Amino acid sequence: MAEKFVKDTISKERVVIFSKTYCPYCEMAKQPFKKMNVKFLAIELEDRDDCSEIQDVLNDLTGARTVPRVFIDGKFVGGGTDIKKLYESGELANMLSK
Repeated sequence: MAEKFVKDTISKERVVIFSKTYCPYCEMAKQPFKKMNVKFLAIELEDRDDCSEIQDVLNDLTGARTVPRVFIDGKFVGGGTDIKKLYESGELANMLSK
């Protein structure tokens, strides 16, 4: 069920961030999208009963269970520091302009 939720969510939404509200890296991942006024869906895992199962699915899909896990157009693009680097290099804007 968690696998279906994750796969359905990342296939339906342009930008999905699997996150925890108290995580500074999650906030780091969200900031560039906020600065560019790009809508994103943040799935805050600590509020969910299936948090651990979702993190297991994210591990299968991305190689790590840690958050944030950021997907654009269904493709995993990285965590907090990855998104920050993509934003600073202009690559994030290029990915979103397609």
